[in-house]
Amino acid sequence: MHQQQNPNSQMKNSNQMPAQQSHSAHEIYDVKEVLGGLIGAMEHYKIYEQGIQDQNLKTILNQQHQYMTQMYNTLVDAYQTGQRPPQPTTTYNMELSNDVTYGLTPGQPKQPKDNPQQLNDECYSGFMLGHLKQCASGATMAALEATNPVVRRVLQDSVPNLCEMAYEVFLYQNDNGYYQVAQFDQQTQDQLLNGFTHASQQQH
Repeated sequence: MHQQQNPNSQMKNSNQMPAQQSHSAHEIYDVKEVLGGLIGAMEHYKIYEQGIQDQNLKTILNQQHQYMTQMYNTLVDAYQTGQRPPQPTTTYNMELSNDVTYGLTPGQPKQPKDNPQQLNDECYSGFMLGHLKQCASGATMAALEATNPVVRRVLQDSVPNLCEMAYEVFLYQNDNGYYQVAQFDQQTQDQLLNGFTHASQQQH
């Protein structure tokens, strides 16, 4: 009976193996989770597109879906070959300004919707933000210990773009009153901000 060789039975350096094999077991699983998260986000975006009413939100959704598709393909190429992908990671540029509205206005308490017909643009943009936060967190965690340098770089370069997309959705929500931004009173804020001082930089 033929027994499969145990890859852990002999210590090897990464330069002693082909690029497509230079993945650790935990990296394989971590990137699998990242790719699954991107698939889930892209598939849900297609569902949300049918219900979104605001054309501005629909434009954001379509631009982000297009970018995530490219990001996904780039990561798949790096994951499967261990080499530089033909389509490198590009930069996502959001359309919205960085203006944030601070303050709270009273409103009705939130509760889960009872049926899909009650879902609205506030719901859909909230779902989008949730997906992007999960993808950004997953890519960050995977990049921290990825053994293949190309995969690590693709993951690492993807994180700021996922952050940019999440921030774009946050700005959309804030601009439409869906995401209100509370502040501390001035005394509390000053006390917290001034609760730290510089560390001494000693020469060794």
